[in-house]
Amino acid sequence: MFQMQRVLVTAGASGIGYALAEAFYAEGYKVWIIDVSENDLKKCPKNWEQTKLDVSDENAMGNLFSTINNKWGGLDVLCANAGTAGATELVEDQDLLSFRKCLDVNLIGAFLSVKGCLPMMKKQGKGAVIFTSSTAGLYGFPYRSPYSASKWAIHGLMKTVAMEAGSFGIRANAIAPGCVEGDRINGVIEREAAQKNTTPDIVRQAYKAGTSLNTFIEAKDIAAMAVFLASDSAQLVSGQIIAVDGHTENPDPKI
Repeated sequence: MFQMQRVLVTAGASGIGYALAEAFYAEGYKVWIIDVSENDLKKCPKNWEQTKLDVSDENAMGNLFSTINNKWGGLDVLCANAGTAGATELVEDQDLLSFRKCLDVNLIGAFLSVKGCLPMMKKQGKGAVIFTSSTAGLYGFPYRSPYSASKWAIHGLMKTVAMEAGSFGIRANAIAPGCVEGDRINGVIEREAAQKNTTPDIVRQAYKAGTSLNTFIEAKDIAAMAVFLASDSAQLVSGQIIAVDGHTENPDPKI
């Protein structure tokens, strides 16, 4: 009997997460999204399962996966997408609490998401785990130390999951976006411009110039890659970091 595919998207009510949920739904998946924003959740389609919670809350995440297992009987795809930009400052100016908060969401949230989904996936003998990472996890990234550190760590977590779970038919990969059009990158650009005593437009153009395609990307580009990685067409793709970034050559052009 045909089993409709089931996907969980963390931070799925806006931005990249919403694009992920929308793309999987268009492919016929049953969609479950979680998010910290009740207002954003209210704007999402009512036929998506929705839960308001913080991905760094261990008890809430444990309860979530129990609920998913009881209602759906398993999970086929996890999009560990939740993330926060962190502070845009020099390392010596970073505040410890805000640094930890960035890691709590970006790294601990991803860990708790994988920890919760793996028992279900192992039991059914298949699954795909897709981390939303960043090119900040491929390069040193000035002014973005907490964010960059969390994304480098995500890659280690992803590769370990791929090794541990591969024999159960579970694949794990990470998508590393470049600069994604939207409110988050606009905020980063504004803060970096202030640090460098220049204008946001100059910073934006410098970022574009650091890619061979001279472009920012859109959330739908990330979603398209995620759908591919979850598909049978990618059945032998695991343990990989795949950049969708317009080919970043220089993440910090001198301004």
